[in-house]
Amino acid sequence: MSDKAGFEAQTVLLPWPPKELSPNARGHWAKRSRAAKAYRMQCFLLARKAGLVAPIGRLLLSLEFLPPTARRRDDDNLLASFKAGRDGLADALRIDDSVFVSQVQLSKQVHPGGVVRVRISRFAEVAAS
Repeated sequence: MSDKAGFEAQTVLLPWPPKELSPNARGHWAKRSRAAKAYRMQCFLLARKAGLVAPIGRLLLSLEFLPPTARRRDDDNLLASFKAGRDGLADALRIDDSVFVSQVQLSKQVHPGGVVRVRISRFAEVAAS
């Protein structure tokens, strides 16, 4: 679907964030740092391979988490776990990640290994009433 300026919303599937990136993980900082660096690079490469481009202005970053198991999860922890992935996307788009407005959804659908379906579209500002 394209907007008035002709920008098509773009979608890419990214891998499930490593467990070391969970805010609830209690591992060594160095292990977490290595996992974040690797996940950021993985998301960067997949976004570049998908040919994502960023329009000018704010972007709606719709994240749909399709978990590897039916276990209960918190959407706020999922967003925090995806921080390195979000940074990798911003790197691939050559933008500052502050232009993203995130929308998070946890799917009831289980996907083997888990994936994050990312949809990037223009953000439409809505005036508060």
